[in-house]
Amino acid sequence: MRVLLAEYASYHDPALAPEGEAMLRTLRDSFVRSGYEVEMPTPGADFADELRRLAPSCEEALVIAPDHLLARYTKIVEDLSRNIGCNSLAIAVCANKRRTADTLKAHGIDVPAEVTTGKRVIKEISGSGAVHMRLRDEEPGTGEFGQEFIKGEHFSVSMVGSRVVGEVCLYYTGEGPMILSLNRQNISIDPDGNFHYDGGETPVDHPRAQEIISTARKAATVLGCQGYIGVDLVVSADRIVVVDVNPRPTDSIVGIAAIMEEEIADIIVKASYGRSPDKVTLKGKATFGKDGAVTVSDRN
Repeated sequence: MRVLLAEYASYHDPALAPEGEAMLRTLRDSFVRSGYEVEMPTPGADFADELRRLAPSCEEALVIAPDHLLARYTKIVEDLSRNIGCNSLAIAVCANKRRTADTLKAHGIDVPAEVTTGKRVIKEISGSGAVHMRLRDEEPGTGEFGQEFIKGEHFSVSMVGSRVVGEVCLYYTGEGPMILSLNRQNISIDPDGNFHYDGGETPVDHPRAQEIISTARKAATVLGCQGYIGVDLVVSADRIVVVDVNPRPTDSIVGIAAIMEEEIADIIVKASYGRSPDKVTLKGKATFGKDGAVTVSDRN
């Protein structure tokens, strides 16, 4: 079996390249161990052209790219191969942070309120992670908007969802996304108000872990996500707030794969056929940086 694994940032976005390379390496190695022949775009070549060249000869395809580009590139492989990531329509919704927040709020999920005055979190409507995100009392720029700042702990929930669109009659199970882990995110704010993301640790526990996981699963389901999904949340004393939904592999995959007995590539493929396991086995804990460095502890 041949799989197209296409990661954009490694060669086309220097700011995100270290994270992209780490995810690419993790997935490539897992696909190889799972018995797949892995095809990847030629470094430096036009990304869309490479997808069109490689996708028709691959039985499965997975694209990883910044949020504002992911729907476009995923649509190419949907037309030419079998996409095992999230569907392009759900990706397009998730890429618009304002639309995502409105949709989740309409379904009773707590999200940061949009604010237009005072000190607030300013982020790109179609941004990736903490890039260009800041806490300031200033007017948002073009393509940006402001949200309330919520003081609390930063977490993410990693999960894999089975088919909800595309071949649904064949592979839809009715089951919600399978949870891989609850992760802590290392996010700081510098004196100028700029947010910085520096990896995290997995798995972690929390007195409200089940509520956090349930909220994340509901958010992914409401938005119609499938494949590997990462939901970012802020947990305060009285709120569990969804701040972002990533319909693609995220940095956490590097730490999870380092301590998981199962192969993450195998799980993603099986989920696309409605055959994901009920749970996975994580042995130990992993801390991971955005550069891909992983430290494993407590394996016994």
